[in-house]
Amino acid sequence: MKKTILSVAVIFALGFTSCKNETKQDPETTTTEASKDIAMADISFGVRGNCGMCKSTIEKAVNAVDGVENATWNVEKKKIAVSFDDSKTDEMAIHKAIAASGYDTEKVAGDLEAYEGLPGCCKYDHDMAMNQ
Repeated sequence: MKKTILSVAVIFALGFTSCKNETKQDPETTTTEASKDIAMADISFGVRGNCGMCKSTIEKAVNAVDGVENATWNVEKKKIAVSFDDSKTDEMAIHKAIAASGYDTEKVAGDLEAYEGLPGCCKYDHDMAMNQ
């Protein structure tokens, strides 16, 4: 009887020791997440346009810029909000990307050739108020 109890105790102890060793991590393989100092910037500015197709085109142009995290153009306010990594791009690159797709921004006039290629519903008044 003593041998049985002793055997069960030894097996039980080995089981706990085994489980404990599985949860330990090798210090050489443990990775610690390094803090990355990403310089995120948030900007908003006016962009002329009319409709949902304009929204899609404008946001697609901005999101194609390297470093842009998110872009949302508000159809009613004629205003875009952009979050981007300013170590990879800057505000003027975003304005130029929008202008290249045919839309006027507060700082850069839209490319006329691209504007002419826009669908009829997207042809906006060049004197339209923006950033309302």
